[in-house]
Amino acid sequence: MAGPLPSLQLRTFFWFGVTGILGFLVDAGVLHLLVTGWNTNIYLARLCSFTCAATSTWIMNRVITFAAPQRRGRQLAVEWTAYLAASLGGGLVNYLVFALAVRLSPLLHQVPTIAVALGTLAGMSCNFLLYSRVVFRPVKPDSPA
Repeated sequence: MAGPLPSLQLRTFFWFGVTGILGFLVDAGVLHLLVTGWNTNIYLARLCSFTCAATSTWIMNRVITFAAPQRRGRQLAVEWTAYLAASLGGGLVNYLVFALAVRLSPLLHQVPTIAVALGTLAGMSCNFLLYSRVVFRPVKPDSPA
């Protein structure tokens, strides 16, 4: 007898994964555009691409992954800021793995999308914990959002 809790956890984790794929596509796409299209320094380009990816994943996580009617009244700017702050843990892990991979492998420097994927996977579990327990924590019906 599974009950609603395991299915809710599976649903949440499924959508977190889908959101992560979206974030990866935004991250890699913006990085590719900045590096190949505009000849931007690869490390600076990655900071920009990560910010774009974090913003896109915040939207999807807010609306689908961790959706809760009790949070709908929160100010968007405050939640977005909290989301970006919580992303620093996973983002730092993500960026360090990316930078190390690019630094140690000439192939990954030439094909940074693979290094982006490695960084994304490394930061995923840290982000899930911070988002689910800090930014999108369950709100009790009688407490303010």
